[in-house]
Amino acid sequence: MKHPLERFAYCPVCGSRHFVINNVKSKRCEDCGFVYYANPSSATAAFIVRGDSLLVARRGKEPAKGTLDLPGGFVDMDETAEQGMAREIMEETGLQTLRMDYLFSIPNIYLYSGMEIHTLDMFYRVEVDPDATPHADDDAAELCWVPLSEVDPGSFGLHSISQAVARFLGQ
Repeated sequence: MKHPLERFAYCPVCGSRHFVINNVKSKRCEDCGFVYYANPSSATAAFIVRGDSLLVARRGKEPAKGTLDLPGGFVDMDETAEQGMAREIMEETGLQTLRMDYLFSIPNIYLYSGMEIHTLDMFYRVEVDPDATPHADDDAAELCWVPLSEVDPGSFGLHSISQAVARFLGQ
């Protein structure tokens, strides 16, 4: 795959073709001086535990369609990570977030439309109403509760999610 900056040939400010590599994370326009930095996109994922089970989703879309995932997704502009986490949980599961605690972050590369998107995935332990029933929606094909003792990090198709699940389980 190409470095993300290689995909952009023209300056987004003035349209010049003299948009050149400045360093490993930026390009600079030789005509207008604009410097573009390729920073990671923010994404979130939730560890929702009920008793001794973890709520997992089956991915309904590429990348890694059909593999396991955690509820979560990209943070929108003008959202905090926590607001994005709560929105994604509601969109994918229909569950209202009662509490969330930040755990850790892992960098990731997410293949989208043939382009590698660098992300910073932030993981939260999230509490939801213990009596509420989750319903798969948005890009989650299905949801299920998996006993923590049976959760296999290798079943999660996205690299950062697999790493995070192993870390969460203490493996």
